[in-house]
This record gives sequence, C-alpha cells and structure tokens, in this order.
Amino acid sequence: MAATTASHRIPSGSGTSICLHRLKAWPLGAIAATALAAALPSTALAEEPSLTSETVLTDLQDPWDMAFLPDGTMFYTEKCRGLSVRLPSGDVNALLGMGDTDGFPDAQEDLFCEGQAGMNGVAVDPDFDENRYIYVYSASDMTEPGTNRVMRLVVNDDLSEVSDRTDIVDDIPYKPEATDQPFGGPGAHNGGRIRFGPDGYLYVTTGDTHNAEVPQSPTLLGGKVLRIDRDGEAADGNEAAKGFDPRIYTYGHRNIQGITFHPETGQPIVTEHGPWHSDEITALVAGGNGGWDPRPNMAGRGDCPDGYCGYEPEQMEALDPAERAAYMPMTDTETYPDAMLPAWNNNGLSQGTSSAEFLTGDQWGDWEGRMVVGLLGIGFGGTPVGQRIDIIDIAEDGQSVNDVTEMPLPMGSGRFRSLVQGPDGDLYAVVDEGDIHRITPE
Repeated sequence: MAATTASHRIPSGSGTSICLHRLKAWPLGAIAATALAAALPSTALAEEPSLTSETVLTDLQDPWDMAFLPDGTMFYTEKCRGLSVRLPSGDVNALLGMGDTDGFPDAQEDLFCEGQAGMNGVAVDPDFDENRYIYVYSASDMTEPGTNRVMRLVVNDDLSEVSDRTDIVDDIPYKPEATDQPFGGPGAHNGGRIRFGPDGYLYVTTGDTHNAEVPQSPTLLGGKVLRIDRDGEAADGNEAAKGFDPRIYTYGHRNIQGITFHPETGQPIVTEHGPWHSDEITALVAGGNGGWDPRPNMAGRGDCPDGYCGYEPEQMEALDPAERAAYMPMTDTETYPDAMLPAWNNNGLSQGTSSAEFLTGDQWGDWEGRMVVGLLGIGFGGTPVGQRIDIIDIAEDGQSVNDVTEMPLPMGSGRFRSLVQGPDGDLYAVVDEGDIHRITPE
C-alpha cells in the first residue's frame, strides 16, 4: 500500500533555550519522608550543562511512547491513533492505525482506545537490521472482554508500511467496566511500557486494572513485569515460583509505566504510580514481589468499594499521605517481608511517575549516569501537581538514592509521558499535550 505522510514538521528555528545556573534539591515539604527517602542531600553540581530545546513533533493526539533506530528514525505511538515513524528528514509516515482511524495505510479493526488503554509502548528489536521487527503494546477486542496485546510487526525497507502482525502476548488483562474508584473508568491501570533490556529480552509492564486479585495472582498477567523473547516465550532466568506463569519476571505491582536499565549493571529499574501516596522507584530482582496487594479483608482492612482497597481509606477525601500509606501501603512489608524495597518514594507523595531513562555521554556533565524520571503531575488533597523531570542519582545497586534534583526545563512543563535518549545523545520528551521535545545539553 502507498505510504501516508503527515505534516508534523517544526522549523528548526522554533527551539528555546535556558541555562542551568544552580540546581536545588526537590523539597521534602510538609510530608515526612520514609526511611527509604529521607534527608536527600542538596549539593551543587560542578559541571552543569546548559540546555536548549526544540519541538520536533506537535499537534499529536495523546502521544505515548517512542523508539529509535541508530540513524535517528523515530517510531512513535499515539494512544488513540496508532503507530507512525518520523524519518531523519523530518517527514512522517503513518504505519498502523487503531480501528477505523483515517490516514493510515493499514488500520486494525480490533485495536481500540479507552481511558489509559490504547496503543501504548513501542520497542525496536536489537536485531532490527536483520529482522525488521518492532513491537507495540495495544488494547484489542479480538477476545472478550478485551485484552492488552504485545504485537510484533515487520517494517518494510523504506519505512512506509508494516506487515506480518504476530501477537506474541495476547492475554494481558484490560479493565472493561467502570468501578467506584478514582479514575475508575474502563482502561484504568493499564501499564503498557515495553523495553528491550541489555540481556536481549523484552520487558513488558502491566497494570492491576483496579482488580484486587490481579497483582498477587500467579497466573493473571496484570500488575506484573513480564520478560520474554521475541516470540513471546518465557525468558531464561525468570525464576517464577511454582505455579506462576513462566513469563512473569516480577509481580505485586500497581501500575508501572516506566522501566529502564542501569548503564553499568544492566539491572532493570521501574517507576510506578502510587495511590494518593508513594510513587516509587524500585530495582527489580527475578521472581521478586513488589508488595502491592489491595484486596479487602486482609492486613487490617475490611470491605472496600467494589472490592478494591487501592485508594482507601476515604478514597475521595483529602487525607495525610502518611496515614493513607499506613492503611494501604504501596509496598506491604508486613504482609510480604521479602518484598522488593523501593529506592525512592517521592517523599511519600503521588504525582504520577511515568517513564524513566538513564543519561549517558559526557555531554551531560555531572548528570552522566543519572536517571531521569518524568512526572505527569497529579494534585490531590493539597499535594503539589509536580509536572516535572527529576534527575536522580541512584546507587549502583539500585537500592538507594543519593540525590534528587529537578531539571529546569528549556520549554514549558507538561504531563511527561515518555523520556528516551536518542542516538544523538539528546533527551526526547513526550508530553500528553501533543508534543515531542528534544532537549540538548551544551
């Protein structure tokens, strides 16, 4: 089929700039930090990069993720439209549409968007030059009541079409009906980030779908991190316990939308949304339990709205986050004493941690080797909204954080959905408002 080209190019002169003179540590505020996030030092950086920004794509509809080829070709997803590719020239080819979306050479009728679900993560195969494979995570109604699927696609030589769709995972839960929860509509807590690790395996993050039974379930794939090969088979070394689906790498998660890998050790590290408290960063270990278990009538809790205690107590009322965390912990170490401990918990607040990436290259100065985390910004009960990018100095073992600073942005703030370092060494940032920015250190 003929390629469809969209007009999203921005003139190179549209960039803005800012100079970083001094960074201040993110304030602890009035909320007491737990021992895992207490008293982070505030130190000036000796070599602070100046940053400029350029908007490389605009007027997108709910952009969600991106993945690069070495020459700068960028695949990207729009949650309710589909998969497209931006060529090094700046031209854009639409590739795979959702449902009856116009302007795509191929639209798959079973793919749909609802709430947080739709076409989410995208990843490029490490052997793309040989096999031309890319992967996307999308909601599908091919089977009732709908599932999330990881689909493998083949890209043609001139990057104008995809073909040979193969659903390598077809049974990740999707939330089909509204429940009595904050953000309780269909498609909630949908996960959706996919990334290849340095071990060559594909990691898939999934959400608990507001279903209290899902996170600790040994067979349901929600609230998990999967680790699979390019055919969707379980990777070696997952260490899933007896009775667990062998594709499960870790379990007991709430809604992971960020995963990255330590540049020195290769250890996978996730960023996870908290429930009115305690966004978390956690280093994963094979077979590990994240400690999230929102079931009623356990851990001192009684009944909860629609059988899900994840926002309790008083889920729609303002309440001190520490009190809420004591009642419904993000990582329940009393029930699960061997749970993986977070290295950071956003000073006990919930502001919507999304994507994460490590900065590499000496152009980043003292930020080289540090982790950047995008926050969507969710204000509730007096919590600051906090739309920002945090720069986190995480220990080599991933078990603690040495320092957290907020990146002064060379462009406006927004709901930072995805952060990816491009092959040019720059940091690319997707915001829900419809833009993809390139942030360049100088």
